[in-house]
Amino acid sequence: MKTLKKLILTLFVSTMIFSCVDDDNDELTGNAAVGGYVDVGNPLISYVVGSGNTYAAAGAVFQGEVTTGLINVYNTFTDNMTGESSNRTLLKTIQVSDLSIGSTAQFDLTFTYEELIAGLTLAGSPLPSDDGGLNIGDFWILEYESETSEGNTHNNSSTTKVAVGTRYAGIYSVVESEYWNSGNFIGNWSGGDRIIESVDATTYRHVGLAYWDDNEFFFSVDNDTNVITAFDKDLEDGDLLLNGSPVMTCTGGTGAFESITCDGSTSRAIPDDVNGEDVLEFTIGYFRGVGATREFFERLVKQVD
Repeated sequence: MKTLKKLILTLFVSTMIFSCVDDDNDELTGNAAVGGYVDVGNPLISYVVGSGNTYAAAGAVFQGEVTTGLINVYNTFTDNMTGESSNRTLLKTIQVSDLSIGSTAQFDLTFTYEELIAGLTLAGSPLPSDDGGLNIGDFWILEYESETSEGNTHNNSSTTKVAVGTRYAGIYSVVESEYWNSGNFIGNWSGGDRIIESVDATTYRHVGLAYWDDNEFFFSVDNDTNVITAFDKDLEDGDLLLNGSPVMTCTGGTGAFESITCDGSTSRAIPDDVNGEDVLEFTIGYFRGVGATREFFERLVKQVD
């Protein structure tokens, strides 16, 4: 009987503990009442040298019990050639307009090259006054620090990368896709986003593969023929693996495609010089033996502001 009473008491105490846990939490703090979470709308912005453009980023904050009134945007520059980073400086302060509880307050900021380099030094020297002195692959990281109505500040984990890139770098929408596994059509990942980054003047990084965001591959675009060539090597010249298996490309890698066509007609760029909505088409796969290939096709359309 004593054992039974102890068991009942233990269950009662455990129930009381878990019933008191506040599950109204957010991604930043673990508790929505603390506030300050910033939903960043632009994880990557492609900076084009010599364009003279004014660039824009946007996002939103949810106004909970504790509201967010200010967002301080800090930036840091990294040299792609040396890996060295600059000091961190305040780029802009954003006054959030809607402070009503329960609202989602939208915000945006714009910036120029002159604003991006203001106050930043690298190896003891200021950044070049002309963006022609930048390298492909150099980048700024914009960090978002929120100030709440309680006087607290929170540095958000979500950031914006402003990458010095070339023509096809940017964020793309997946408008068509196919996944074939061992000769069987499995499905698609249409409707998602893809990030294409510039590595250098001729090499691009494709971030993600179908459903797996932790994969990547590299490619170039022939500007005369618009044919895309995916590489079977990584940036260290090692054999490229996708999901742990050797890559298959239209021109190299291990194994042959068995379900879909892979050539210059299925891996190509279609530039849009009017609206900027460039199209990229990729065919790629990986080899797990004859009859056990994994093959992928996707059609991407570049997102423009």
